[in-house]
Amino acid sequence: MTDRERMLAGEWYSPYHVEGQSWSEIQAALKRFNESEFWKGREEQKPLMKLFKHCEEDLKLTPPFFCDRGDKISFGKHFYANTGLVILDDNEVIFGDHCFLGPRVSIYAGGHPILAEARRLDLEEAKPVHIGNDVWIGGDTVINPGVTIGDDVVIGSGSVVTGDIPAHTVAAGNPCRVIRVITEEEREILKKKLEDYLKDEDTFPAAE
Repeated sequence: MTDRERMLAGEWYSPYHVEGQSWSEIQAALKRFNESEFWKGREEQKPLMKLFKHCEEDLKLTPPFFCDRGDKISFGKHFYANTGLVILDDNEVIFGDHCFLGPRVSIYAGGHPILAEARRLDLEEAKPVHIGNDVWIGGDTVINPGVTIGDDVVIGSGSVVTGDIPAHTVAAGNPCRVIRVITEEEREILKKKLEDYLKDEDTFPAAE
């Protein structure tokens, strides 16, 4: 196996032997974006968007943003990240549609072996991170390698997510655990609240 194949398979690999998108190219695009007057428009984000594995035109990132190479990151529709997002995309990081991220969220697909002798050789290991549709991740949350977060999940701020989180739940803590399931009764109450709001906002666009 090549080091890239080992990386994507979750095996130990050397990051210095992995072929792929140029690290200097993505870093130059990040520098340009992070130093831009982003509040005036999204022009400086467009060169960066071309380097992701996938993203939609309505992607919204707020500087500063950092990633390793970008070519293993996939953003779904209507994605928004507040300031300070860090993604170490040594393996795939995949977001579904309608994901919102608070400030200073960190997502780590890569890590280092527990064995000290392996770390001395600069070996790394990486596992994919999958985040479903309609997920809200609170600020200062850390998501570790190999985690899957289901659809319609709220992650409380300051959480450290070390294991999978099932769909339709609210989870928080260090380590992050499910606090409760989002019930149909609660959903109906919140839908009524949304309907009341939309009645007062005649020009507000209908939710998809």
